[in-house]
Amino acid sequence: MDFEYEKKLRKILFQKDSKENKLFLLNNLFADLKKEKDKNLFSFKHKLKKRINNLKKSSTNWYKEDFDFDNAFEILNYSFGYSKNKSFSIKNINLNIKFNKVTTFIGPSGSGKSTLLRSLNKIAFENSTPFKNGEIYFRGLDIFSNIIPSELLRSQIGMIFQKPTPFPISIYENIALPLRCQGIKEESEIEIIVKHTLEEVGLYDEVKNNLWENATELSGGQQQRLCIARAICLRPKILLLDEPTSSLDPIATAKIENLILKLKKEYTIILVSHSMHQTQRVSDETAFFYKGELIEKGNTKEIFMAPKNEITKKYLEGKL
Repeated sequence: MDFEYEKKLRKILFQKDSKENKLFLLNNLFADLKKEKDKNLFSFKHKLKKRINNLKKSSTNWYKEDFDFDNAFEILNYSFGYSKNKSFSIKNINLNIKFNKVTTFIGPSGSGKSTLLRSLNKIAFENSTPFKNGEIYFRGLDIFSNIIPSELLRSQIGMIFQKPTPFPISIYENIALPLRCQGIKEESEIEIIVKHTLEEVGLYDEVKNNLWENATELSGGQQQRLCIARAICLRPKILLLDEPTSSLDPIATAKIENLILKLKKEYTIILVSHSMHQTQRVSDETAFFYKGELIEKGNTKEIFMAPKNEITKKYLEGKL
């Protein structure tokens, strides 16, 4: 196993890339190693940590030394507003999001769920003049530091939107295009990845005879699974899903929910949902938001069976 990590290390060190990109990739590799229990990897971990320390000497305030690698994100006193002339949309959020779990954000419309979700890969900062306070750490790195370019962050944090957003090109090219953008040139390799990824989302058997047809001709549920395939073909660490089944019928919704349960074995999934039944079916952890504030967060069964906060209880009973 240490040989595989050694290959990954050499690939990062020898590729032509900026110091910031290398720091981000090395830290991601170190975060993966922290999950390994193999004692034979101890010396490699030490060597990798030394490499990271050498690279970061000229950088400051970008790394959280006490970051718990059981978490994917640690959010500290985070507030966000879309305009300096308006109040914060979310206020003083303190939240840890567990690695390789499904965490669902629930709450009334306008409570800040999607705003926080879109902050995690900085999409909330596109096409607006927002302002923020606080920090968000992804696997120990401050996402707002110049260490993590947005495009590199998003290669590790895939996003699926409420309405399916396939590219208006063929089904095949919807997955092949991001692979090519990441530097994969061999068509035989691309073909293998496209097939494997479509199989992962349970779509290959449905489309194998129509791979070169326009993706917008697929049904809504198929389009959403294709969008998930397009996100995971790059092997991100995180999947952000913003109400991914709100526009789908019950059968398509069930397929997406089963896919979420399957994918959580490999990915950390953060979901925004208005469906309390869906939340209970797929979530390990639930965070309840109200009027831009985090009211309560914990194990999903405990939240639904014995909420600690009266506002949470009223929401779950349909009284808000």
